[in-house]
Amino acid sequence: MHIRGAHALVCGAGGFIGGHLVNRLFDEGAASVRAVDVKPLDEWYQTNPKAESLVLDLQEKDACLTATEGTDSVFQLAADMGGMGFIENNKALCMLSVLTNTHMLLAARKTGVKRFFYSSSACVYNGEKQTNPDVVALKEEDAYPALPEDGYGWEKLFSERMCRHFSEDYGLETRVARFHNVYGPLGTWTGGREKAPAAICRKVLEAKASGKHEIEIWGDGHQTRSFMYIDDCTKGVLDIYHSDILEPINLGSSELVTINQLVDIAEDLAGVKLKRNYNLSAPKGVNGRNSDNTKILGYLNWEPSIKLRDGLAQTMSWIEQEMLTTVTSR
Repeated sequence: MHIRGAHALVCGAGGFIGGHLVNRLFDEGAASVRAVDVKPLDEWYQTNPKAESLVLDLQEKDACLTATEGTDSVFQLAADMGGMGFIENNKALCMLSVLTNTHMLLAARKTGVKRFFYSSSACVYNGEKQTNPDVVALKEEDAYPALPEDGYGWEKLFSERMCRHFSEDYGLETRVARFHNVYGPLGTWTGGREKAPAAICRKVLEAKASGKHEIEIWGDGHQTRSFMYIDDCTKGVLDIYHSDILEPINLGSSELVTINQLVDIAEDLAGVKLKRNYNLSAPKGVNGRNSDNTKILGYLNWEPSIKLRDGLAQTMSWIEQEMLTTVTSR
């Protein structure tokens, strides 16, 4: 099924990835896009004037029926989540996203949706395979035996299985991608839910502006991660949606860096060098995580390829403008 001419629904459209995806769907020729989020419209990161934007609580079954009515393509990104500081301290809240996924699948089946895309996470992977910074890149089969991130990861893994069984038992076509650390402009950059790239950019810019050339880093800085720029993410979502991939698949960059290296890039972009203070008691997640892209390359002959430095430059420029706007609006 192709998105051109489709009537699409983006759940979580007021969020970072969802807002970018709405724009991409129109760029790819969607006939209509219904954008749904629980947040008031003035709190959405971006809105597209061509979209039908609705404020609905998708934990409620009736709201899901309203959202899916008249659509044929669902992109279910709605979830209570954030960076590691949020995930580690809000496990019950993260688990409650199971209500949204359950009711969305039921509604999609009832209203005749043709294809259902679900955004899962690399947090589903077995934690015992992520204890070393020199991590072996995670293959899709490494999700089992199951030992995912407590709370958030368990909910994502359960919802993956639910998508599978809705396909097997009810014939609802589902596609599942495991996102690896998505970043870019027009997203969370302060307040506690931001992820590492945005947090590091903000901290570096704040340190430069204040003249106090110090930065707090969560953990020892040797943790390894890969970070995927938002443009690669939305391309990957639509490529997977269009594909015949029936299994959950990695969607992430394979460019592995340490958190210290991430700070190096941010400092270089800002033209500043900072003293690093390591907070070893702060949430830091697993010691190492990277995306093995063998399968996505095999299926699509493509993988996320935007270099971290290039994406971080765009992200930092946007955050700097947001910080200036915040200061001048006070």
